Amino acid sequence: MRVMIMTDLEGVSGVVNFENQTGPSGRHYEAARQLLTGEVNAAVEGLQQEGVEDVLVIDGHGCGAVVLEQLRPPARLMHGGSSFLAKPAMELYPGFDATMMIGQHAMAGTPNGCLAHTQNHVTIEYYKLNGRMIGELGQWALFCGGFGVPMIFLAGDDLACREAEELIPGIVTAVVKQSLARESAVSLAPATCQELIRQKVRQAVRAHRKSPIPPLVFSPPYELEVALKEEGMAKPYLSSGKWEKVNDRTVRRRSEDLYQIIY
Repeated sequence: MRVMIMTDLEGVSGVVNFENQTGPSGRHYEAARQLLTGEVNAAVEGLQQEGVEDVLVIDGHGCGAVVLEQLRPPARLMHGGSSFLAKPAMELYPGFDATMMIGQHAMAGTPNGCLAHTQNHVTIEYYKLNGRMIGELGQWALFCGGFGVPMIFLAGDDLACREAEELIPGIVTAVVKQSLARESAVSLAPATCQELIRQKVRQAVRAHRKSPIPPLVFSPPYELEVALKEEGMAKPYLSSGKWEKVNDRTVRRRSEDLYQIIY
């Protein structure tokens, strides 16, 4: 098997604050990066124990978060802005057998979701695709599904895991923290959540080999609705000429091609 791991930071055990932990200016950002990298390495170890030798780790946190110097071989790291959306990157994906997510948070609008958001926690109220609320884990699962690659595992907070289980029947999840409020959670100790991830990844690989999870696919045409938190935030969308106005805080875009609108 060849597996790619999409990462984020807000769903990692111990990460509960946007200002202090999720950006380079945060006083605890480097510590948060260490926590994420520990969870990623646990997943890589679990894959190795199941005989997976080709692992591509994708740093999906906006400003970057995986500590390359500590990444466990033989994993490789795709990083740098939106590198995963570049054409050369997309040419790689059809060769993979499965994808996983580490450090995932719940979608924008999730009640009591710790650091819950979709793309931008400052501006976005929600994303809705073909009438269904969707978050970042749904975006990635659908993006990969278009290449025939299924999502078989996710680690994150309890609400993100529930979101994944509702969207992808059969997916294996690892709850590394319990959401209490916007910036509050009960987190597992790093060693505990790393062992949990290691074992759950192994379970996911074995289960997928026995009874493969199909890629997540929505049928075209596609309609993406984005609601903004304040009036005026819709102007950049509307000025592009690709979006139409629904109301003062909501825009909509249609396409036959999922890749034109999913991100």
